[in-house]
Amino acid sequence: MSGHFLLAPIPESSSDYLLPKDIKLAVLGAGRVGKSAMIVRFLTKRFIGDYEPNTGKLYSRLVYVEGDQLSLQIQDTPGGIQAQDNLSQAMDSLSKCMQWAEGFLLVYSITDYDSYQFIRPLYQHIRKVHPDSKAPVIIVGNKGDLLHARQVQTHDGIQLANELGSLFLEISTSENYEDVCDVFQHLCKEVSKLHSLSGERRRASIIPRPRSPNMQDLKRRFKQALSSKVKAPSTLG
Repeated sequence: MSGHFLLAPIPESSSDYLLPKDIKLAVLGAGRVGKSAMIVRFLTKRFIGDYEPNTGKLYSRLVYVEGDQLSLQIQDTPGGIQAQDNLSQAMDSLSKCMQWAEGFLLVYSITDYDSYQFIRPLYQHIRKVHPDSKAPVIIVGNKGDLLHARQVQTHDGIQLANELGSLFLEISTSENYEDVCDVFQHLCKEVSKLHSLSGERRRASIIPRPRSPNMQDLKRRFKQALSSKVKAPSTLG
């Protein structure tokens, strides 16, 4: 699946360049779970282990997913938010990002049980911000290579995802680029599907279905046109 996924930089600006479908993703989770490492690994194939807590970076790329060209934007979220922080304040700080995004990766570390407990309130707040939306959400258990320090079992992640109605994947950002790529690729495809569905509904609501022509009316107009042509020479005589 990952072999169909290519990356290219988005042109800075061009008035005659028509950008493809716009896909907006957000990567959410507690601090130190590997959100930035996942994004950079996906975009560059490189793994960088340590990051300074960021204030929320936005990454943009042109991507090709199974032949479809997409304009992808990925919002990284601040690393300073911890699972034990005041939940209401933490969610308020993320609300703007949640309103902007169309698809979500909720990331926890299998070595940090508190980060796992942070996933449910994140998911619930997304549904609160998008009450009528079917925005796709994928739950990711990261750092799957650190089995000696595991605090969250695989079945815990599966159970939570089943309860929330989300897809679950356990990955190692440091060891497996293909798994990271597959996570983002799947989310891109799910958002793209929603675009297609919403576009069809929007066109249907804006453009009325053409009515079948009234054949009797057409025949009447056709006869009138013929009779006027026939009468025209006699009026000139």
